[in-house]
Amino acid sequence: MSAGAAAGALEAELTGDVVELRFADGNSVELHRLALRDGCPCTECRHPVSGQRLFESRAVVPDAQIVSASVDGGTLELQWADGHRSTFGEQWLAAEATAAADGQRPRRPVTLWGSELGSDLPVERYEDVVSDRRALRRWLAAVAEYGFAVLAGAPTDEETVAGVAELFGHVRTTNYGRVFDVSVRVDATNLADTALPLSLHTDNAYRIPTPTLQLLQCLVSDAAGGETVLADGFRAVEALGEASPAQLGTLARTPIRFGYRDEWAELSADVPIVELEPDGSPRAVHVNNRSKGIPAGSPIAVTAWYEAYFELLHLLERPESQVVFRLEPGDVVVFDNLRVLHARTGFSGQGSRRLQGCYADQDSLLSTLALLEREAE
Repeated sequence: MSAGAAAGALEAELTGDVVELRFADGNSVELHRLALRDGCPCTECRHPVSGQRLFESRAVVPDAQIVSASVDGGTLELQWADGHRSTFGEQWLAAEATAAADGQRPRRPVTLWGSELGSDLPVERYEDVVSDRRALRRWLAAVAEYGFAVLAGAPTDEETVAGVAELFGHVRTTNYGRVFDVSVRVDATNLADTALPLSLHTDNAYRIPTPTLQLLQCLVSDAAGGETVLADGFRAVEALGEASPAQLGTLARTPIRFGYRDEWAELSADVPIVELEPDGSPRAVHVNNRSKGIPAGSPIAVTAWYEAYFELLHLLERPESQVVFRLEPGDVVVFDNLRVLHARTGFSGQGSRRLQGCYADQDSLLSTLALLEREAE
């Protein structure tokens, strides 16, 4: 339908509450008067800057009646019984025709990946990103598409990682602080601060809401090991759905209590391992062996949950599902904490390894990216 919409509307036919638009390639779409009145883009109905609606839908939409509908130069013009006039341009019609045909609004496309990425990771240079808005746009677009990207060669100063987050938004402060350290400590209360390997996980599933972005910067790395491991949770979820829809359904409808506590905080949240969009595609993944609770329910339900959970872990932990690389001092990796799982190989007690990290919000990244893409149009 999008191709037909792009070809331009040729004519409109009003039948009762419905306007049928016919396009140059023979495609057509039906739009209802309620949505058309609610969606009127004119300056009387929408704020000229924000685009926010200036009227209360409940007060205007129910009784709105279309008197006439016509197409002029690809633009739909509607005359309403109360004297209001709506004009819908080609871009608006193209978007609505596509949404009507698909039954949903289009989402930003993503690329699912595994080990086939090899060393061809999405990487930009820090010096480029801070000085060239095109490079910043490429870097943010890579995060949106792949769920992660690397920024190479950033200064290894304290809290540089927070400055990187502020290139597109704000740092989300938690009980770990604005910026947190990941390094070996004898009195560690978190396994991340030991030299042990860490299994694939997402962070902070025990928090409401879960942080949507995580940034980690390598400050020191002169110990053997400690490679970063990433896996695309959405790819694993889609693979599980293809192989066993029932198991995916089990993980999506069973809440698990995640928790964390120390002397300064006690946190918990009940979320399923997998959250799905209405069309069944993945929305979020919550996997953390260290902080997950156990499923509640009958022995049969518990058995089914564990079978599904272990199958998802199997899909994530296969070598073909992972990319493995070493963060060098200065490198920053940012990843979608609701999609991309991260892990770390163990490292030697000889030498040292220190990372700094922070959390940020994905909506800020996407907003900045949208503004940069608007500039490029």
